[in-house]
Amino acid sequence: MDGCTTDRNWHRDHDVLARRQHRPFRTELMRRLGYERFGAQGGDWGAAISRELGRAHPDRVLGIHLNLLPGAQAATEPTPEELAALSPEERERTLLSWRRWAEWSREGTGYYGIQHTRPQTLAYRLHDSPVGQLAWIIEKFREWTDSAELPEEAVDRDRMLTDVTLYWLTGTAGSSARIHYERAHATHGRIARPAEPSTAPTALALFPAEPQVALRHKAERTENLVRWTEFDRGGHFPAMEEPDLLIGGVRAFSRQLREKGDG
Repeated sequence: MDGCTTDRNWHRDHDVLARRQHRPFRTELMRRLGYERFGAQGGDWGAAISRELGRAHPDRVLGIHLNLLPGAQAATEPTPEELAALSPEERERTLLSWRRWAEWSREGTGYYGIQHTRPQTLAYRLHDSPVGQLAWIIEKFREWTDSAELPEEAVDRDRMLTDVTLYWLTGTAGSSARIHYERAHATHGRIARPAEPSTAPTALALFPAEPQVALRHKAERTENLVRWTEFDRGGHFPAMEEPDLLIGGVRAFSRQLREKGDG
């Protein structure tokens, strides 16, 4: 199993995510496995890294499949003029995106506040208490999954316990918190605001309980968007909540690329 990070600057800018974290892990790994070209899939931090991987290595990345797109939500209240320029469907989705983002900003950012300012203080507490580590993570399964009452309605309890155990056994509470600190103190760019559009064919899979509701008109400004799929169930953790839907979407995207000669 992997261990905790031992140096700084893991989020110096968006290129670091693709080149420092994922060149040794993905591009070199795939080369050693015999794949000179490949695709990538990701959500949450994996979405940010996969997207930048496509920017950093367009010659090797066949396509990018994401279930979250950083920066594609309505982060500010849309003006009447902005709404008037949209189709009725996109207008409704934009308002939903803004309402959900505003609610998250008011009530859901406590974890981010401490992680991007005092990650080491938090690390001592979580590393010292398995119950604290459990509560810290399970709360997000409750808030970000497509569940009505309990997180195990969306994700099997043993899977959640396994996820928490990995943090505990590897001592990586501090590492997982520090990446938020690194992002907040970055000086060379932000992953949500890429300097130039991506050329990698990109697919977005949208799940209804995802806190960040992506908007197509914003996604098309930064991505080479070739596939947009909206599912009727699932949330922030589709690989754990609805694996069949997510895998089916990845396979459909792969077939689409092959049919067009990109794969």
